[in-house]
Amino acid sequence: MSKVIMIQGTMSNAGKSLLTAGLCRIMKQDGYRVAPFKSQNMALNSFITEEGLEMGRAQVMQAEAAGIRPMVCMNPILLKPTSHTGSQVIVNGEVVGNMGARDYFKYKTRLIPEIKKAFRELEKIADIIVIEGAGSPAEINLRENDIVNMGMAEIADAPVLLVGDIDRGGVFAQLLGTLMLLGEDEKSRVKGLIINKFRGDKTILDPGIEMLEERGGVPVVGVIPYMELALEDEDSLTERFRETRIGKIDMAVIRYPRISNFTDFNVFEQLSEVSVRYVTSASELGHPDIIFLPGSKNTIRDLKWMRQNGLEAAVKKLSDEVPVFGICGGYQMLGKEISDPEGVEEGGKIRGMELLDVMTELKREKTRCQTEGKINKVEGIFSELSGMDYSGYEIHMGCTTKEGETPLVLIGGDKGNVYGSYVHGIFDRGHIASAIIKALADKKGLTIDKGVFEDYKNFKERQYDHLADTLRAYLNMEDIYGMLNDAHLK
Repeated sequence: MSKVIMIQGTMSNAGKSLLTAGLCRIMKQDGYRVAPFKSQNMALNSFITEEGLEMGRAQVMQAEAAGIRPMVCMNPILLKPTSHTGSQVIVNGEVVGNMGARDYFKYKTRLIPEIKKAFRELEKIADIIVIEGAGSPAEINLRENDIVNMGMAEIADAPVLLVGDIDRGGVFAQLLGTLMLLGEDEKSRVKGLIINKFRGDKTILDPGIEMLEERGGVPVVGVIPYMELALEDEDSLTERFRETRIGKIDMAVIRYPRISNFTDFNVFEQLSEVSVRYVTSASELGHPDIIFLPGSKNTIRDLKWMRQNGLEAAVKKLSDEVPVFGICGGYQMLGKEISDPEGVEEGGKIRGMELLDVMTELKREKTRCQTEGKINKVEGIFSELSGMDYSGYEIHMGCTTKEGETPLVLIGGDKGNVYGSYVHGIFDRGHIASAIIKALADKKGLTIDKGVFEDYKNFKERQYDHLADTLRAYLNMEDIYGMLNDAHLK
Protein backbone atom coordinates (compact mmCIF):
# COMPACT_ATOMS: atom_id res chain seq x y z
CA MET A 1 0.00 0.00 0.00
CA SER A 2 1.29 3.46 -0.91
CA LYS A 3 2.13 6.04 1.71
CA VAL A 4 0.36 9.37 1.29
CA ILE A 5 0.68 13.00 2.19
CA MET A 6 -1.71 15.79 1.27
CA ILE A 7 -1.21 19.48 0.47
CA GLN A 8 -4.14 21.74 1.34
CA GLY A 9 -4.27 25.53 1.21
CA THR A 10 -5.88 28.41 3.03
CA MET A 11 -7.22 29.70 -0.32
CA SER A 12 -6.98 29.19 -4.05
CA ASN A 13 -3.56 29.97 -5.53
CA ALA A 14 -1.76 29.53 -2.21
CA GLY A 15 0.75 27.38 -4.07
CA LYS A 16 -0.65 23.87 -3.64
CA SER A 17 -0.02 22.78 -7.22
CA LEU A 18 3.63 23.80 -7.30
CA LEU A 19 4.36 22.46 -3.82
CA THR A 20 2.82 19.14 -4.83
CA ALA A 21 5.02 19.11 -7.93
CA GLY A 22 8.07 20.01 -5.86
CA LEU A 23 7.50 17.19 -3.37
CA CYS A 24 6.98 14.79 -6.26
CA ARG A 25 10.34 15.83 -7.73
CA ILE A 26 12.16 15.61 -4.39
CA MET A 27 10.83 12.12 -3.70
CA LYS A 28 11.66 11.01 -7.24
CA GLN A 29 15.20 12.28 -6.73
CA ASP A 30 15.34 10.33 -3.47
CA GLY A 31 14.59 7.12 -5.31
CA TYR A 32 10.87 6.60 -4.67
CA ARG A 33 8.12 5.87 -7.13
CA VAL A 34 5.91 8.88 -6.54
CA ALA A 35 2.66 10.05 -8.16
CA PRO A 36 0.34 13.06 -7.81
CA PHE A 37 -3.41 12.85 -7.20
CA LYS A 38 -6.27 15.34 -7.14
CA SER A 39 -9.73 13.87 -6.80
CA GLN A 40 -11.51 16.86 -8.34
CA ASN A 41 -10.02 19.65 -10.40
CA MET A 42 -11.81 22.69 -11.81
CA ALA A 43 -9.85 23.98 -14.76
CA LEU A 44 -10.08 25.09 -18.36
CA ASN A 45 -6.59 23.86 -19.17
CA SER A 46 -6.76 20.15 -19.92
CA PHE A 47 -4.66 17.41 -21.51
CA ILE A 48 -5.29 14.23 -23.48
CA THR A 49 -3.54 11.06 -22.31
CA GLU A 50 -2.12 8.32 -24.51
CA GLU A 51 -5.45 6.51 -24.10
CA GLY A 52 -7.39 9.53 -25.40
CA LEU A 53 -8.75 10.51 -21.97
CA GLU A 54 -9.03 14.05 -20.63
CA MET A 55 -7.47 15.29 -17.39
CA GLY A 56 -6.37 18.54 -15.76
CA ARG A 57 -3.00 19.95 -16.80
CA ALA A 58 -1.92 20.62 -13.20
CA GLN A 59 -1.69 16.88 -12.59
CA VAL A 60 0.14 16.48 -15.91
CA MET A 61 2.71 19.01 -14.70
CA GLN A 62 3.04 17.13 -11.41
CA ALA A 63 3.40 13.80 -13.21
CA GLU A 64 6.22 15.31 -15.27
CA ALA A 65 7.90 16.39 -12.03
CA ALA A 66 7.51 12.84 -10.72
CA GLY A 67 9.02 11.43 -13.89
CA ILE A 68 6.00 9.33 -14.88
CA ARG A 69 3.51 9.51 -17.71
CA PRO A 70 0.22 11.30 -17.02
CA MET A 71 -2.69 8.94 -16.28
CA VAL A 72 -6.33 9.87 -15.86
CA CYS A 73 -6.46 8.10 -12.47
CA MET A 74 -4.39 11.03 -11.16
CA ASN A 75 -7.42 13.29 -11.71
CA PRO A 76 -10.63 11.24 -11.84
CA ILE A 77 -12.99 14.25 -11.83
CA LEU A 78 -12.44 17.32 -14.00
CA LEU A 79 -14.88 20.25 -14.06
CA LYS A 80 -14.59 22.62 -17.02
CA PRO A 81 -16.65 25.77 -16.40
CA THR A 82 -19.07 26.64 -19.21
CA SER A 83 -20.70 29.58 -17.39
CA HIS A 84 -20.60 31.33 -14.01
CA THR A 85 -22.87 28.66 -12.54
CA GLY A 86 -22.25 25.49 -14.55
CA SER A 87 -19.54 23.14 -15.76
CA GLN A 88 -18.90 20.25 -18.09
CA VAL A 89 -18.36 17.23 -15.83
CA ILE A 90 -15.64 14.78 -16.91
CA VAL A 91 -15.24 11.51 -14.98
CA ASN A 92 -12.28 9.21 -15.63
CA GLY A 93 -11.50 11.18 -18.76
CA GLU A 94 -14.97 10.90 -20.32
CA VAL A 95 -17.62 13.63 -20.57
CA VAL A 96 -20.66 12.88 -18.38
CA GLY A 97 -22.53 16.07 -19.29
CA ASN A 98 -23.10 19.67 -18.23
CA MET A 99 -24.38 20.44 -14.74
CA GLY A 100 -25.29 23.52 -12.76
CA ALA A 101 -23.44 24.10 -9.49
CA ARG A 102 -26.37 23.08 -7.29
CA ASP A 103 -27.04 19.91 -9.28
CA TYR A 104 -23.38 18.91 -9.15
CA PHE A 105 -23.23 19.57 -5.39
CA LYS A 106 -25.98 16.98 -4.93
CA TYR A 107 -24.47 14.58 -7.45
CA LYS A 108 -20.80 14.51 -6.52
CA THR A 109 -20.99 12.08 -3.59
CA ARG A 110 -22.06 9.46 -6.14
CA LEU A 111 -18.54 9.80 -7.55
CA ILE A 112 -16.77 8.66 -4.36
CA PRO A 113 -16.51 5.05 -5.64
CA GLU A 114 -14.82 6.39 -8.81
CA ILE A 115 -12.39 8.41 -6.69
CA LYS A 116 -11.52 5.36 -4.57
CA LYS A 117 -11.10 3.21 -7.66
CA ALA A 118 -8.74 5.73 -9.28
CA PHE A 119 -6.73 6.04 -6.08
CA ARG A 120 -6.36 2.25 -5.87
CA GLU A 121 -5.10 2.20 -9.46
CA LEU A 122 -2.44 4.74 -8.54
CA GLU A 123 -1.40 2.73 -5.50
CA LYS A 124 -0.37 -0.10 -7.83
CA ILE A 125 2.47 1.98 -9.28
CA ALA A 126 3.53 4.36 -6.49
CA ASP A 127 5.42 4.09 -3.21
CA ILE A 128 4.20 7.57 -2.28
CA ILE A 129 1.16 9.53 -3.46
CA VAL A 130 1.17 13.31 -3.00
CA ILE A 131 -2.44 14.52 -2.92
CA GLU A 132 -3.48 18.07 -3.75
CA GLY A 133 -6.60 19.67 -2.28
CA ALA A 134 -8.66 22.46 -3.84
CA GLY A 135 -9.54 25.92 -2.57
CA SER A 136 -9.68 25.75 1.22
CA PRO A 137 -10.82 23.09 3.71
CA ALA A 138 -12.42 25.91 5.73
CA GLU A 139 -15.21 26.47 3.20
CA ILE A 140 -17.72 25.31 5.77
CA ASN A 141 -20.70 25.67 3.41
CA LEU A 142 -19.17 22.91 1.25
CA ARG A 143 -17.99 20.61 4.04
CA GLU A 144 -21.02 18.31 4.01
CA ASN A 145 -20.24 16.66 0.68
CA ASP A 146 -16.51 17.38 0.47
CA ILE A 147 -14.58 15.00 -1.76
CA VAL A 148 -11.42 17.01 -2.42
CA ASN A 149 -10.09 18.43 0.88
CA MET A 150 -10.65 16.83 4.29
CA GLY A 151 -13.12 14.40 2.75
CA MET A 152 -10.31 13.13 0.52
CA ALA A 153 -7.84 13.15 3.41
CA GLU A 154 -10.22 10.85 5.29
CA ILE A 155 -10.63 8.53 2.28
CA ALA A 156 -6.84 8.20 1.93
CA ASP A 157 -6.11 8.47 5.67
CA ALA A 158 -3.58 11.17 4.79
CA PRO A 159 -1.60 13.57 6.99
CA VAL A 160 -2.07 17.15 5.79
CA LEU A 161 0.32 20.03 5.20
CA LEU A 162 -1.57 23.35 5.26
CA VAL A 163 -0.14 26.12 3.05
CA GLY A 164 -0.72 29.86 3.50
CA ASP A 165 0.14 32.62 1.01
CA ILE A 166 2.00 35.47 2.73
CA ASP A 167 2.27 37.43 -0.53
CA ARG A 168 -1.45 38.20 -0.39
CA GLY A 169 -1.30 39.31 3.24
CA GLY A 170 -2.69 38.06 6.54
CA VAL A 171 -0.94 34.69 6.48
CA PHE A 172 -1.18 34.16 10.26
CA ALA A 173 -4.92 34.83 10.15
CA GLN A 174 -5.22 32.54 7.14
CA LEU A 175 -3.57 29.62 8.91
CA LEU A 176 -5.06 30.11 12.36
CA GLY A 177 -8.51 30.87 10.98
CA THR A 178 -8.47 27.74 8.87
CA LEU A 179 -7.45 25.60 11.84
CA MET A 180 -10.19 27.16 13.98
CA LEU A 181 -12.88 26.34 11.41
CA LEU A 182 -11.89 22.69 11.13
CA GLY A 183 -13.55 19.99 13.18
CA GLU A 184 -11.39 18.28 15.81
CA ASP A 185 -10.92 15.16 13.68
CA GLU A 186 -10.00 17.31 10.69
CA LYS A 187 -7.58 19.48 12.66
CA SER A 188 -5.85 16.36 14.00
CA ARG A 189 -4.88 15.50 10.43
CA VAL A 190 -2.93 18.75 9.98
CA LYS A 191 0.65 17.83 10.84
CA GLY A 192 2.50 20.84 9.50
CA LEU A 193 2.06 24.45 8.36
CA ILE A 194 3.88 26.08 5.44
CA ILE A 195 4.22 29.80 4.78
CA ASN A 196 4.60 30.30 1.04
CA LYS A 197 5.82 33.14 -1.24
CA PHE A 198 7.84 34.97 1.43
CA ARG A 199 9.98 37.96 0.45
CA GLY A 200 12.51 39.38 2.89
CA ASP A 201 14.36 38.47 6.09
CA LYS A 202 12.85 35.41 7.75
CA THR A 203 14.03 36.47 11.21
CA ILE A 204 11.36 39.18 11.12
CA LEU A 205 8.77 36.39 10.91
CA ASP A 206 10.12 34.35 13.82
CA PRO A 207 8.03 35.96 16.63
CA GLY A 208 4.87 35.44 14.56
CA ILE A 209 5.80 31.84 13.81
CA GLU A 210 6.34 31.15 17.49
CA MET A 211 2.90 32.56 18.32
CA LEU A 212 1.32 30.70 15.37
CA GLU A 213 2.67 27.37 16.60
CA GLU A 214 1.62 28.13 20.16
CA ARG A 215 -1.96 29.08 19.27
CA GLY A 216 -2.45 26.61 16.45
CA GLY A 217 -0.76 23.64 18.07
CA VAL A 218 0.81 22.65 14.74
CA PRO A 219 4.50 23.13 13.82
CA VAL A 220 5.65 25.29 10.93
CA VAL A 221 7.70 23.00 8.68
CA GLY A 222 8.81 25.57 6.16
CA VAL A 223 8.90 29.19 5.02
CA ILE A 224 9.21 29.11 1.23
CA PRO A 225 10.58 32.14 -0.63
CA TYR A 226 8.77 33.68 -3.57
CA MET A 227 9.99 31.79 -6.64
CA GLU A 228 10.12 32.94 -10.25
CA LEU A 229 9.19 29.76 -12.08
CA ALA A 230 7.99 29.28 -15.65
CA LEU A 231 5.66 26.40 -14.78
CA GLU A 232 1.92 26.00 -15.07
CA ASP A 233 -0.16 27.41 -12.23
CA GLU A 234 -3.85 27.51 -11.36
CA ASP A 235 -5.41 28.66 -14.61
CA SER A 236 -8.19 30.76 -13.07
CA LEU A 237 -5.82 32.89 -10.98
CA THR A 238 -2.62 32.86 -13.01
CA GLU A 239 -0.32 35.85 -12.65
CA ARG A 240 0.42 35.55 -16.37
CA PHE A 241 -2.78 37.49 -17.03
CA ARG A 242 -1.24 40.53 -15.30
CA GLU A 243 1.73 40.84 -17.69
CA THR A 244 1.86 44.29 -19.31
CA ARG A 245 5.54 44.48 -20.29
CA ILE A 246 6.23 44.92 -24.01
CA GLY A 247 9.39 43.19 -25.19
CA LYS A 248 11.36 43.42 -28.41
CA ILE A 249 9.00 40.76 -29.71
CA ASP A 250 5.50 41.46 -28.40
CA MET A 251 2.97 38.61 -28.43
CA ALA A 252 -0.68 39.31 -27.63
CA VAL A 253 -3.05 36.50 -26.58
CA ILE A 254 -6.76 37.30 -26.68
CA ARG A 255 -8.12 36.57 -23.22
CA TYR A 256 -11.76 35.78 -23.77
CA PRO A 257 -14.01 35.09 -20.76
CA ARG A 258 -13.91 31.32 -21.41
CA ILE A 259 -10.25 31.03 -22.47
CA SER A 260 -8.84 27.50 -22.27
CA ASN A 261 -5.50 25.76 -22.77
CA PHE A 262 -3.53 29.01 -22.80
CA THR A 263 -0.58 26.87 -21.69
CA ASP A 264 0.10 26.62 -25.44
CA PHE A 265 1.99 29.93 -25.19
CA ASN A 266 4.10 29.29 -22.07
CA VAL A 267 6.98 28.10 -24.25
CA PHE A 268 7.58 31.65 -25.48
CA GLU A 269 8.31 32.88 -21.94
CA GLN A 270 11.82 31.40 -22.09
CA LEU A 271 13.31 34.55 -23.60
CA SER A 272 13.46 37.80 -21.65
CA GLU A 273 13.24 39.78 -24.90
CA VAL A 274 9.86 38.25 -25.71
CA SER A 275 6.68 39.38 -23.95
CA VAL A 276 3.44 37.39 -23.81
CA ARG A 277 0.50 39.65 -22.92
CA TYR A 278 -3.11 38.56 -22.33
CA VAL A 279 -5.48 41.27 -23.57
CA THR A 280 -9.21 41.85 -23.08
CA SER A 281 -9.83 45.01 -25.10
CA ALA A 282 -8.81 46.74 -28.31
CA SER A 283 -7.01 49.43 -26.32
CA GLU A 284 -4.87 46.80 -24.54
CA LEU A 285 -4.11 45.07 -27.84
CA GLY A 286 -2.07 47.94 -29.25
CA HIS A 287 0.17 46.90 -32.15
CA PRO A 288 1.80 43.56 -31.24
CA ASP A 289 4.09 41.52 -33.48
CA ILE A 290 1.71 38.54 -33.46
CA ILE A 291 -1.82 37.88 -32.19
CA PHE A 292 -2.82 34.49 -30.81
CA LEU A 293 -6.42 33.34 -30.52
CA PRO A 294 -6.33 30.51 -27.94
CA GLY A 295 -8.82 27.75 -27.20
CA SER A 296 -12.25 28.48 -25.76
CA LYS A 297 -14.73 26.46 -23.75
CA ASN A 298 -17.56 28.24 -25.60
CA THR A 299 -16.32 29.34 -29.00
CA ILE A 300 -19.53 30.97 -30.20
CA ARG A 301 -20.07 32.98 -27.03
CA ASP A 302 -16.44 34.15 -26.94
CA LEU A 303 -16.60 35.15 -30.62
CA LYS A 304 -19.69 37.22 -29.82
CA TRP A 305 -17.77 38.80 -26.93
CA MET A 306 -14.93 39.79 -29.29
CA ARG A 307 -17.45 41.14 -31.76
CA GLN A 308 -19.22 43.25 -29.14
CA ASN A 309 -16.15 44.78 -27.51
CA GLY A 310 -14.33 45.67 -30.71
CA LEU A 311 -11.52 43.12 -30.50
CA GLU A 312 -12.68 41.27 -33.61
CA ALA A 313 -12.54 44.44 -35.68
CA ALA A 314 -9.13 45.35 -34.26
CA VAL A 315 -7.69 41.89 -34.99
CA LYS A 316 -9.08 41.88 -38.54
CA LYS A 317 -7.63 45.31 -39.22
CA LEU A 318 -4.20 44.31 -37.91
CA SER A 319 -4.23 41.01 -39.84
CA ASP A 320 -3.16 42.90 -42.98
CA GLU A 321 0.27 43.43 -41.42
CA VAL A 322 0.46 41.34 -38.23
CA PRO A 323 0.38 37.50 -38.14
CA VAL A 324 -2.73 36.03 -36.50
CA PHE A 325 -2.56 32.44 -35.21
CA GLY A 326 -5.58 30.55 -33.88
CA ILE A 327 -5.41 27.32 -31.89
CA CYS A 328 -8.48 25.07 -31.48
CA GLY A 329 -11.43 27.36 -30.67
CA GLY A 330 -9.41 30.32 -31.92
CA TYR A 331 -8.87 28.45 -35.19
CA GLN A 332 -12.63 27.88 -35.48
CA MET A 333 -13.29 31.60 -34.96
CA LEU A 334 -10.98 32.53 -37.83
CA GLY A 335 -13.08 30.64 -40.37
CA LYS A 336 -16.09 31.69 -42.44
CA GLU A 337 -18.79 30.17 -40.25
CA ILE A 338 -19.42 28.15 -37.10
CA SER A 339 -22.63 26.13 -37.07
CA ASP A 340 -24.11 24.36 -34.06
CA PRO A 341 -27.01 22.21 -35.34
CA GLU A 342 -27.05 19.97 -32.24
CA GLY A 343 -27.02 22.81 -29.69
CA VAL A 344 -23.60 21.89 -28.28
CA GLU A 345 -23.00 25.54 -27.31
CA GLU A 346 -25.50 28.14 -28.48
CA GLY A 347 -27.35 26.45 -31.32
CA GLY A 348 -27.82 27.95 -34.78
CA LYS A 349 -24.91 29.39 -36.71
CA ILE A 350 -22.67 32.44 -36.58
CA ARG A 351 -20.46 34.20 -39.09
CA GLY A 352 -16.79 33.71 -38.33
CA MET A 353 -14.02 36.28 -38.64
CA GLU A 354 -13.62 35.26 -42.31
CA LEU A 355 -9.83 35.26 -42.21
CA LEU A 356 -9.47 31.56 -43.10
CA ASP A 357 -11.31 29.69 -45.84
CA VAL A 358 -12.77 27.01 -43.54
CA MET A 359 -16.14 26.08 -42.06
CA THR A 360 -16.75 24.52 -38.62
CA GLU A 361 -19.66 22.38 -37.48
CA LEU A 362 -19.84 21.70 -33.74
CA LYS A 363 -20.63 18.12 -32.77
CA ARG A 364 -21.53 16.45 -29.49
CA GLU A 365 -18.74 13.90 -29.72
CA LYS A 366 -15.47 15.37 -28.47
CA THR A 367 -12.30 14.70 -30.47
CA ARG A 368 -9.57 13.57 -28.05
CA CYS A 369 -6.25 12.26 -29.27
CA GLN A 370 -2.50 12.71 -29.18
CA THR A 371 -0.92 13.46 -32.52
CA GLU A 372 2.50 13.83 -34.12
CA GLY A 373 4.00 14.09 -37.58
CA LYS A 374 5.31 16.73 -39.95
CA ILE A 375 3.72 20.10 -40.60
CA ASN A 376 2.32 20.40 -44.11
CA LYS A 377 3.51 23.07 -46.52
CA VAL A 378 2.47 26.56 -45.41
CA GLU A 379 2.99 29.95 -47.04
CA GLY A 380 3.74 33.41 -45.75
CA ILE A 381 5.85 34.66 -42.88
CA PHE A 382 5.96 31.22 -41.21
CA SER A 383 6.77 29.23 -44.35
CA GLU A 384 9.86 27.78 -42.62
CA LEU A 385 7.54 25.69 -40.46
CA SER A 386 6.78 23.55 -43.50
CA GLY A 387 7.97 19.98 -42.97
CA MET A 388 8.98 20.45 -39.32
CA ASP A 389 8.27 17.67 -36.83
CA TYR A 390 5.48 18.43 -34.37
CA SER A 391 3.70 16.66 -31.52
CA GLY A 392 0.73 17.59 -29.35
CA TYR A 393 -2.89 16.70 -28.80
CA GLU A 394 -6.35 17.59 -30.06
CA ILE A 395 -9.34 18.27 -27.84
CA HIS A 396 -12.34 19.91 -29.48
CA MET A 397 -16.07 19.69 -30.07
CA GLY A 398 -16.50 20.00 -33.80
CA CYS A 399 -15.09 19.37 -37.25
CA THR A 400 -13.45 22.02 -39.42
CA THR A 401 -13.36 21.57 -43.21
CA LYS A 402 -12.16 23.38 -46.30
CA GLU A 403 -14.19 22.72 -49.45
CA GLY A 404 -15.58 19.56 -47.88
CA GLU A 405 -12.19 18.14 -46.85
CA THR A 406 -10.59 18.22 -43.42
CA PRO A 407 -7.68 20.71 -43.48
CA LEU A 408 -4.12 19.70 -42.66
CA VAL A 409 -2.19 20.16 -39.40
CA LEU A 410 -1.58 23.86 -40.02
CA ILE A 411 -3.62 25.94 -42.42
CA GLY A 412 -2.71 29.39 -43.67
CA GLY A 413 -4.78 32.15 -45.15
CA ASP A 414 -4.48 33.60 -48.63
CA LYS A 415 -2.68 36.70 -47.32
CA GLY A 416 0.02 34.60 -45.67
CA ASN A 417 -0.52 36.26 -42.30
CA VAL A 418 -3.29 34.12 -40.80
CA TYR A 419 -2.83 30.57 -39.52
CA GLY A 420 -4.88 27.98 -37.67
CA SER A 421 -4.40 24.54 -36.13
CA TYR A 422 -6.22 22.13 -33.84
CA VAL A 423 -2.95 20.91 -32.26
CA HIS A 424 -2.35 21.99 -28.68
CA GLY A 425 1.34 22.02 -27.79
CA ILE A 426 2.40 22.56 -31.39
CA PHE A 427 4.89 25.25 -30.30
CA ASP A 428 6.52 23.12 -27.59
CA ARG A 429 9.16 21.70 -29.90
CA GLY A 430 12.07 24.12 -29.60
CA HIS A 431 12.68 24.43 -33.34
CA ILE A 432 9.07 25.50 -34.01
CA ALA A 433 9.03 28.23 -31.35
CA SER A 434 12.48 29.36 -32.47
CA ALA A 435 11.38 29.59 -36.12
CA ILE A 436 8.38 31.75 -35.16
CA ILE A 437 10.50 34.12 -33.09
CA LYS A 438 13.15 34.32 -35.82
CA ALA A 439 10.55 35.15 -38.47
CA LEU A 440 9.07 37.92 -36.31
CA ALA A 441 12.54 39.30 -35.46
CA ASP A 442 13.64 39.25 -39.12
CA LYS A 443 10.50 41.16 -40.09
CA LYS A 444 11.47 43.91 -37.60
CA GLY A 445 15.18 43.78 -38.48
CA LEU A 446 16.06 42.67 -34.97
CA THR A 447 18.55 40.24 -33.52
CA ILE A 448 17.36 38.31 -30.48
CA ASP A 449 20.23 37.52 -28.09
CA LYS A 450 19.03 33.99 -27.44
CA GLY A 451 17.25 33.14 -30.65
CA VAL A 452 17.16 29.39 -30.17
CA PHE A 453 14.63 27.82 -27.86
CA GLU A 454 15.47 24.58 -26.17
CA ASP A 455 12.81 21.91 -26.32
CA TYR A 456 10.11 22.93 -23.83
CA LYS A 457 10.25 19.52 -22.15
CA ASN A 458 13.95 20.00 -21.35
CA PHE A 459 13.29 23.54 -20.16
CA LYS A 460 10.61 22.32 -17.75
CA GLU A 461 12.90 19.59 -16.41
CA ARG A 462 15.35 22.27 -15.28
CA GLN A 463 12.48 24.20 -13.71
CA TYR A 464 11.36 21.13 -11.72
CA ASP A 465 14.90 20.61 -10.43
CA HIS A 466 15.11 24.26 -9.41
CA LEU A 467 11.77 23.94 -7.60
CA ALA A 468 12.97 20.83 -5.77
CA ASP A 469 16.28 22.43 -4.79
CA THR A 470 14.47 25.44 -3.33
CA LEU A 471 12.00 23.32 -1.36
CA ARG A 472 14.81 21.16 0.04
CA ALA A 473 16.52 24.29 1.31
CA TYR A 474 13.44 25.70 3.06
CA LEU A 475 11.28 22.71 4.03
CA ASN A 476 11.96 20.33 6.90
CA MET A 477 12.00 17.22 4.73
CA GLU A 478 12.97 15.02 7.66
CA ASP A 479 9.70 15.92 9.39
CA ILE A 480 7.72 15.48 6.17
CA TYR A 481 9.15 12.03 5.55
CA GLY A 482 8.41 11.24 9.19
CA MET A 483 4.75 12.05 8.56
CA LEU A 484 4.62 9.23 6.04
CA ASN A 485 5.26 6.89 8.97
CA ASP A 486 6.53 3.96 6.96
CA ALA A 487 9.55 1.99 8.16
CA HIS A 488 10.61 0.91 4.64
CA LEU A 489 10.93 4.56 3.58
CA LYS A 490 13.40 5.46 6.34
